[in-house]
Amino acid sequence: MAEYRGKKVSLNKPRRTPGAKKKFEVFVKNGSGKVVRVAFGDSKMSIKKDQPARKRSYCARSGGIKGKTDRTSPNFWSRKAWGC
Repeated sequence: MAEYRGKKVSLNKPRRTPGAKKKFEVFVKNGSGKVVRVAFGDSKMSIKKDQPARKRSYCARSGGIKGKTDRTSPNFWSRKAWGC
């Protein structure tokens, strides 16, 4: 548990974002130890990751995007949700 803007939040556990522009959010600590919110996913799209061809295509596309190993980037969490 950590504190973000006066509220207790759990770290490194993605959750649905209620009524926001992005579909998911996760709270992580950045390099300086500050808790930051990382939002990812399009709220108006279904991802259909159970279809193998779509999963292969997404993982191939997102592999070249910056932030593949940075926990504070949306790409990291999106790839993790897809299982890349």
